[in-house]
Formats: sequence, structure tokens, C-alpha cells
Amino acid sequence: MNDKKSIIYFYTKNNCKLCEDVKQLLQILQMDYQFTIVEQNIYKNDTLLEKYFLHIPVVKAGDMEISAEEISFATLEQFLQEHLT
Repeated sequence: MNDKKSIIYFYTKNNCKLCEDVKQLLQILQMDYQFTIVEQNIYKNDTLLEKYFLHIPVVKAGDMEISAEEISFATLEQFLQEHLT
């Protein structure tokens, strides 16, 4: 088994209830999957703000991402299964 943890990028913003909910889902899923969450506030980076403003929260693994419209516990778990290395 590979002991190296994969990195999941979590794009978020302040005062976002949905972001808080998705972060909790990610933390629950960390009990079953090996990954590190790198949380980034889009308001601290103009490029991220422009790209993700209407899609927050976004979870990204490698080149693939899943945004707010698609996220549920089931879709997030499937996304992790498919994209964690």
C-alpha cells in the first residue's frame, strides 16, 4: 500500500455554509481515504476568484474537479475513489 497521501484542493470562501458542509464531508471521508486537504480562500487570489466565483465550493484532485452543483456525500466519495492516486 502506498503511504503517500494524495492532495485534495478545496476552494472556498468566508461565510459560506455550503463550504463548511463540504469541508465536514471531506473530513469524514478522510477516515476511509488517504488524502490531505489544502484549503484555499478564493478571495485571496484574483485568478481563483475569477475562475471559481460562481462555483464555490470546489474540490479538485489532479486536473479533475467537482463543484457545488454536483457535490453530495455520494458524488464526493465517488470522485475521491476515481481520482485519488
